[in-house]
Amino acid sequence: MATAISNVEFGDKVTSFITKDRKMLINGKWVESASGKTFPTYNPATGEVLARVASGEHEDIDRAVKAARAAFEKGPWRKMSPSERGKAIWRLGDLLEKNLEEFAEIEMLDNGKPLKIARIADVPLAIDLFRYMAGWATKIEGNTIPFSKPGRYHAYTLREPLGVVGQIIPWNFPLLMAAWKLGPALAAGCCVVLKPAEQTPLSCLRLGELIQEAGIPDGVVNIVPGYGETAGAALAAHPDVDKIAFTGSTEVGKLIVQAATGNLKKVSLELGGKSPNVVFADGDVDQAIAGASMAIFFNHGQCCCAGSRLYVENKIFDKVVEGVSEEAKKIKVGPGWEESSDMGPLVSEEQLKRVCGYLESGFAEGAKATVGGQRNGDKGYFVNPTVLINTTEKATTSLTRPCPSEVISNPVGDAKWDTTFWRCTPRPKLYAWDFRSRDLK
Repeated sequence: MATAISNVEFGDKVTSFITKDRKMLINGKWVESASGKTFPTYNPATGEVLARVASGEHEDIDRAVKAARAAFEKGPWRKMSPSERGKAIWRLGDLLEKNLEEFAEIEMLDNGKPLKIARIADVPLAIDLFRYMAGWATKIEGNTIPFSKPGRYHAYTLREPLGVVGQIIPWNFPLLMAAWKLGPALAAGCCVVLKPAEQTPLSCLRLGELIQEAGIPDGVVNIVPGYGETAGAALAAHPDVDKIAFTGSTEVGKLIVQAATGNLKKVSLELGGKSPNVVFADGDVDQAIAGASMAIFFNHGQCCCAGSRLYVENKIFDKVVEGVSEEAKKIKVGPGWEESSDMGPLVSEEQLKRVCGYLESGFAEGAKATVGGQRNGDKGYFVNPTVLINTTEKATTSLTRPCPSEVISNPVGDAKWDTTFWRCTPRPKLYAWDFRSRDLK
């Protein structure tokens, strides 16, 4: 098998982990898929195969859901005191901290982000999340309710764990998204079937080993890697899943809602959108330039709330565009293991083709790049940070999903809030909005 790290030295644990075929975690055991199928996960900095992973499908999801149901109905997790559950989640945070460097390297190799960012952001934030949620285990409380009708009544609410929770996470922050999903569910006493993104399953699978080491009982957390069309769809539609939680695209979110109607399972969605940054002339222009740059270029622009549309009042439009363009020029694009790298590659070849396709469409529709606008090199999935001008509201780049590493700049003719609001509101709904002005009236 081709290796993507032949010329780069990493810790022995990381090397050992990625050179073995990775299995799925069901009922406390690491098992192959029922079909025996595997799929490759790639190093986006090189385009080479990093590891092979068991490919879960309907039968594997069914086995995992049954294991989670048995653990919930008959196992010790639900009956464990909130304090003991909290201690187990806290131990998981401690183990993650103990293995911080290993997880940072895995995240860098599988996702492409700079190692220095994974060290100071992704892994520490996941550690903090588990410790925060460990505290919530003892603070989930009901209420007593005063009753207004004549007679003697004792009315109260009792908060109980929901049951089996299906969780589908994205590829942009693989470890952190796993923590965000697992932490609250475990603190509440639920059992979980977790499906990581097929592009970035490795840190989640390694986390599964720490979950076992932390003493969380078998079947409480089951991890089934696989494709969205197979494993993800089976999990969303499974009749014995009580809730489905999904972070990803709006298009897939709609499919999740439809699949959940079979047993009316609860649903929580965190979706993307073409989030706007709005800058008026009375705002702090220097702060706006720094904020707009961070909003789009952080994590290679691969964020649900990435500020991919920039609206600037006419009188300061050129200054803001020039400032953001200069910030983009400063960004060092390169593989995550190089200390000088500020921005790594996009996560996959699919994303590379999508983003380059959007750029080509933008140029064909009259857009101009003040910086970037093309692929970086011919190895790996790198794209130069890009700022586009001369776009229209109906242009492909303005209406499609966020384009990583690319911000679309639009002038605003006046500072009328109602006019700007309708220009900034796309279909589907916004995920986030950044507004810069000293006058909020």
